[in-house]
Amino acid sequence: MEFPPLERLMKRWILVALVALVAPVAPAFADVTMKAAGSGKGMGMGGNTTTTTYIKGNKMRTDTEMGDRTISMIFDVDAQRLYSFDSRKKEADAWDMQAFGKSLESSVDVSAMKQSLKPNGQTKPIAGRSATGYDLEMSMPAMMGGKGGMKMTVVLSGPVWIVKGAPGTAEFINFYKGAVEKGWIFSDPSGAKGNPGQAKAMAEMYRQLAATGGIPYEQEMSFKMTGDGPMAGMMAKMGGMTMTTTVTSVETGAIAADIFAVPAGYKIKEQK
Repeated sequence: MEFPPLERLMKRWILVALVALVAPVAPAFADVTMKAAGSGKGMGMGGNTTTTTYIKGNKMRTDTEMGDRTISMIFDVDAQRLYSFDSRKKEADAWDMQAFGKSLESSVDVSAMKQSLKPNGQTKPIAGRSATGYDLEMSMPAMMGGKGGMKMTVVLSGPVWIVKGAPGTAEFINFYKGAVEKGWIFSDPSGAKGNPGQAKAMAEMYRQLAATGGIPYEQEMSFKMTGDGPMAGMMAKMGGMTMTTTVTSVETGAIAADIFAVPAGYKIKEQK
């Protein structure tokens, strides 16, 4: 099996991880429009992002602005469909998430995942609300390039700030709990295929955050990968990455149904 250059592959995974971390911090009302600011640095990457998230029942859309491009994802949990598209192209990738979830499960041993989410005794105001601090630590064995690839361990850690009692808490919990139970992930499947361990770890992270009974208004995540033998040296050379996402505004009100459809004129490409 041939693999693309390690640095290029790692940067693709980090891009997927950054979008995944920024997007799901949305406080989920029945209908809500939220903006969140994100930043990241390390592994040869860096920069700021702004994400607009729309949630309506069991549908969610995220538009993440990264420089001169906007990466959009539409999650339709009931229909088991996920669409992703780049503003620089007139085409969208479409995924059958029921089939993709089964494929992902065969590549990841979730039972080997280690996780911890504990209150750290701190509080701070975020977006006009009092947030309680939690320390998150999670590790997941992974394969670079998917099943049969080189073994490594994905490590995710850092403080998460949870707001309890905010409007939309029940919707947030129900959306993520239901999606994870159906095998969903919250990142682009094209990137998750190369690192299923990371994708499943991220999904499990949001299930655990929802289990706190609140909504994550801010996350300060440290992301790194470790490996054995030659892999260890390459990982040490590249270092890790830090990412922070923070809710900046929330607006409630009805959202038009066509927000959750691929724009007219886009070519839809079915993916497996």
